[in-house]
Amino acid sequence: MAIRGFLFDLDGTLIDSERESAEAMVRVFARGHAITLEQYDRDYVVGRSWVAIYDSLKARYPQLTWTFAEVVERTAAMREEVFAERGLTVLPGARELLARTRGVPRALVTGSGRVEAAQALRYLGEHAVFDHVFAAEDVSRSKPAPDGYLAACQALGLPPEDCVVIEDSVAGIASGLAAGCRVVAVRAGNWGGWDQSAAHHILDTLDELTPALVELLSPDYSPRA
Repeated sequence: MAIRGFLFDLDGTLIDSERESAEAMVRVFARGHAITLEQYDRDYVVGRSWVAIYDSLKARYPQLTWTFAEVVERTAAMREEVFAERGLTVLPGARELLARTRGVPRALVTGSGRVEAAQALRYLGEHAVFDHVFAAEDVSRSKPAPDGYLAACQALGLPPEDCVVIEDSVAGIASGLAAGCRVVAVRAGNWGGWDQSAAHHILDTLDELTPALVELLSPDYSPRA
């Protein structure tokens, strides 16, 4: 069977906004909840979903009264301020890969919230259009659980083995593998230094995900970079 669908992670794969998200979260908690977050909380944002981040915050700050939805919504609004100051980094090859795969079944599966995903997609340009978007609010279990990628395969009408997952983090790679997809890891946005060795193939940048490589990513493909 050939690869017929592309399932993209967002932060750390297509764009780099995790440090900006962390800064937005710190500002929100300081201004709106009188809670001073620590460096640990900033670092914990990298490579993790909002579900995991919120659980960590609740455990570390018992005085936190905001709901999951409120934390996500307030941080997303504050990101606009941070982006206006710092901008947002589009990772190498992201726009080009989205252009090459336009018209092929594809979905976005992200641990970010829906509003945050929409913010980021504005920076990716005209080809950042997906058949389906699955965000933090759309699954009961976040990565490394396979829920988001399984839902994406079902929505696209494709078996998991016909889809390639494009990821950067340990949790994301594990999620794609648990769903039964082929998994490609990209080093360019791996600021957390995640161990990507479980992926079927590792790339330096998205420029390397060429049609020739996609042909090799069939279910009987086994070598790793």
